[in-house]
Amino acid sequence: MRLQYFALALILVMACTSNDDSSNETPELKADGFPQRWELTAMTGMVAGVPPTTGDDMDWQEQYLLFADSTFLKSRTINEATLEQGGTFRIVEFSDGEYLELNYAEGGELIGNCSGGPMEFLRFESETQLIGTWWACDGPGLFYDRVE
Repeated sequence: MRLQYFALALILVMACTSNDDSSNETPELKADGFPQRWELTAMTGMVAGVPPTTGDDMDWQEQYLLFADSTFLKSRTINEATLEQGGTFRIVEFSDGEYLELNYAEGGELIGNCSGGPMEFLRFESETQLIGTWWACDGPGLFYDRVE
C-alpha cells in the first residue's frame, strides 16, 4: 500500500515540475481530428480494493472538448446542473510520459489539481485514455475515454 502512495506522489511531483521545452507550440495529440471529446468513464477514491464507480453511479458526469486552435471547454453535470470552464491546452512530456496540460482562463471549482492554481494535468495512459493527476493528493481518481 505504501508503494501505491509513493507512485501517486511521484506522479504529482512529475506533473508539477516544469517542462524543459520552452516552445509554446502544441504537438499533435496522440489521436487525430478535432474537436475531440473526452468523457469521464470511471472514478475512484483513495481506498484500495474498492472498485471504480462508472456511468450514472458516479458523483458527477464530466467531459473535455478539445479544439484545433488549442482551446478547451470542460463541463461537469451534477444533479442536472451543468458548470463550464475553458482555457488553452498543450501536450507536455515528463520522464514518465505525456500529459495534457490545461490552463484555465480563470480559477474555479472545476479545476481538479493538487495546487489550487488554474492549471490541471491529465496523463495519457493510451491514445484513447487519460487519467487525472488529482488522485495523487487525495482527490478522486478520474478516468477519461476519448469518445469522438
